[in-house]
This record gives sequence, structure tokens and C-alpha cells, in this order.
Amino acid sequence: MVQAVVFDCFGVLATEGWLAFKAKYFGHDQELFEQASDLSHQADRGLISREWAINETASLAGVSSDELREAIGHNMPNEELFAYIRKLKANYKLGLLSNAAGNYLGQIFTDEQLGFFDAVCLSFECGFIKPQPQAFETMAQRLGVPVEACVFIDDQEHNVDGARAVGMSAVLYRDNVHLREELGNLLKA
Repeated sequence: MVQAVVFDCFGVLATEGWLAFKAKYFGHDQELFEQASDLSHQADRGLISREWAINETASLAGVSSDELREAIGHNMPNEELFAYIRKLKANYKLGLLSNAAGNYLGQIFTDEQLGFFDAVCLSFECGFIKPQPQAFETMAQRLGVPVEACVFIDDQEHNVDGARAVGMSAVLYRDNVHLREELGNLLKA
């Protein structure tokens, strides 16, 4: 039985600019793409500062650090999804699990929106990035429920697969309509 619903941040709860930036500037060169991904993963795990990762990635892309910040920094909340989350809150624990190089959630979401979540797990502070099993296990521990009692929602298939590998149910986010349908089916089961 589902006791908790866990949401990814970027690409689900808020718009996401990093993947588009990577595709635009590094999609033509696999080596640069991997270097940029590695910098992002190191920052997400708290191994290097977000600022260092931004400066190094901007250099790889041949743009200024300010141009990179501009490209990835306009994360708008998914207001329609938050209206749905408000309804879920009455019956389920809610979690936010994100690969993030820092805690800048307060710059994206209102206090009310952040208040819906019973637990937040950001990779830079826990040291694990999705799809590492420990990221999902840490989230379930913080919510106080078994991993098998969680449903995880993410827009990246490899993260959905990672959640399923540890025993969570999972939904690949495509849009709000599909999410409500797929999550609704899981919650009824």
C-alpha cells in the first residue's frame, strides 16, 4: 500500500534548463558532454562547489558563467502540479528528492509549496545522486516509510529505473495529465 509520494524537482515540480543547455552546447561532442555531466554530478554530490561547476562548464561551452546561469536559472514552479499535490497531502506523506548542487529551493518555490513536503533530500547534502540506490533509501528513511511504500516521480527514465530497482513504484513524468492518470492508478491499487 502506498504511504508516500516522492517528486523530483527539475523537470517535474519546476522547469529544467540544464538538459537543454547540455544538448545545445555539448550534444555534438560526446567527450565534452561527458565532461559537463561529470562536473554536474560532482557538484550534485557535494564534491565540488556549484560555483566551480558553473565556471568550468561555462568554459567548456565557450560562454560566460553569467550566460550559463541565465540559461539554467529560470526554474518556474509547476503550479498545476502543486494544486494536485495539495490534494495528495491529505492522504500521503510527500517527499522531494533532487540531484542538486545546493539548496536554492527557496528561490524557486514559495514557503507554502515547500511546506507540502514532509521530507526533502538534496543530493549535495546526502552525498548520493539518483539513480544511486542510497538516494532513494535515504528519502524513504526521512519519510519514515519502507521503500516499497513509496511512489517516485521523475522525468528521467534512468532515475525511474533506479527507484524501481530498490523496490519503489515509479512513474515517468511526461506531463500533468499522464501523471494524474498513472499515479491515480497506482494509488487505487
